[in-house]
Amino acid sequence: MALYRLLDVLPIFSGDDRITRLFTLVPGSDFEADALSAIDALGGHTVPWSEACDGTYDLVVAASPKGDLSQLRGPHVLLPHGAGFNKSIPHEGSADSASGLDPAYLRRIGHDDTPIALHALAHPHQVARLAATDPPAARHAKVIGDLTLERVLTSAPLRDRYRASLGTGARKLLALVSTWGPESLIQQHPGLPAQLAAQLAHDEYQLALVVHPNERSLLGTYELTERLAPALDAGMILPDSHEEWASVLIAADALITDHGSAALYYCAAQDRPIVSVHRGGGELIPDSPMAVLLGRIPQLGRAEDVAETLRAYRPGAGHAAAQAAFAPPGDAVDRLRTEIYALLGLTPPAHDVAARPLPLPAPAMRVPAAFDVHVETTAAGFRITRHPAGKALPGHHLAVEHGAADEQLARSAGLLYRRPLPASAAPVDLAWTADGWTRHALSAYPGCRSAAALLPSGECLLRVRGHERMYAVQTEPRPERGQVVRIDPAVALSAVHARLLSPQPAPESRTMLNCLIGERTFRIVLRPATDTEATHVI
Repeated sequence: MALYRLLDVLPIFSGDDRITRLFTLVPGSDFEADALSAIDALGGHTVPWSEACDGTYDLVVAASPKGDLSQLRGPHVLLPHGAGFNKSIPHEGSADSASGLDPAYLRRIGHDDTPIALHALAHPHQVARLAATDPPAARHAKVIGDLTLERVLTSAPLRDRYRASLGTGARKLLALVSTWGPESLIQQHPGLPAQLAAQLAHDEYQLALVVHPNERSLLGTYELTERLAPALDAGMILPDSHEEWASVLIAADALITDHGSAALYYCAAQDRPIVSVHRGGGELIPDSPMAVLLGRIPQLGRAEDVAETLRAYRPGAGHAAAQAAFAPPGDAVDRLRTEIYALLGLTPPAHDVAARPLPLPAPAMRVPAAFDVHVETTAAGFRITRHPAGKALPGHHLAVEHGAADEQLARSAGLLYRRPLPASAAPVDLAWTADGWTRHALSAYPGCRSAAALLPSGECLLRVRGHERMYAVQTEPRPERGQVVRIDPAVALSAVHARLLSPQPAPESRTMLNCLIGERTFRIVLRPATDTEATHVI
């Protein structure tokens, strides 16, 4: 976390060829291997600690007071490494002291030859807290603001782009955030991501889990992804700890949090539902911004109650907590740049420096291709609820994408469908027609009741075992507040599959049916396919 804080701040020197940026790692950290790897991935120049201690520097910038920083000679600038100073780490430093404001660590830096020239804080309350515990240290403290928050707010208008990159669409993105340590979400509720992935309908919700970099480092990426495999297989997003986590929070529609400070950035950027899974313990500092937040939001009891608990959120509940953590935003970059260049005795470059927008987050590592489909026939139409196969109870049928799911699932499918393949580069091409492939699929998979080819246009051509003709299936887009909502054609196929297997007679001409997904209704056009359509090359 401390490294990523530095990376948010260092662009204040961008474009200045008088400044050379060097990185070194204070010995003793449990996370040093990942920190060095992250610096190397960025192409940063790393100086071994022993070599760094032999030099003298114009400025030493750190985002944590821990470690023997006094060995680095030069004026020190200390940055916060979280939002709000909410936690006290048991058996570390002074009892009940906020991590990051602990005088036991701050006094180690304040030697005559290594003074803290600037302690940059995000809120006047933080200066007051520091003054109450360590008056000498408070003399060097100034309210600068939070540069990570500036990046979040600068990036907030990119919300639609982030959601498009994640593949969220019209679904609700539910993000979980976990700090690190024994009281974190991921340690206290390790099964929650998988429970939510199994419970939430795939076409209504998307799930993401933001994990503190320390926890990722302690476990290792391989171990973490193996532990989270059930949720990741269902399409959960696991964003990178450097910048993607903040992009995901901007994209999110709702949040589940422990007592970690990431939730404060979410509250500062938007007023959307947030609930807690924090059960108390020795780390959360009373009256801290996170304590204020957790006291105002609903607490989630069971995973099954998540939708109801989110609805219990009252707008504005996170506003007071964000105000207690961050000074009014907008000029933190300029403030810090002015202060630091004054310490260096240099005039800042003439060009402006602004908070950099966050990058596009990566989509889910895995996308489910087989679904247990629950069908409810109502007076309004066919209600379709899909869950990744094996995560929930079996439904009306198993719908499987041929070639993308496990072959064992394909052999158990009631509905088998094939998406368009990339254009072939073969000098002499060989391709199925829709009629040919659907006949082949029903022959090769004797347990399958329906087979369908999805066309690039979004239309589908469906063959049902025992029916003489193929059917054409087309879903009408749904206008919604100046936008258009479309469903995956595979969802429409499940509705049509249910209709054609029902006791109702098969349609002999163009007919309409409704497909209900959550609170939305989509109109589906079903009709016999023409001979020309049946020979469409797929």
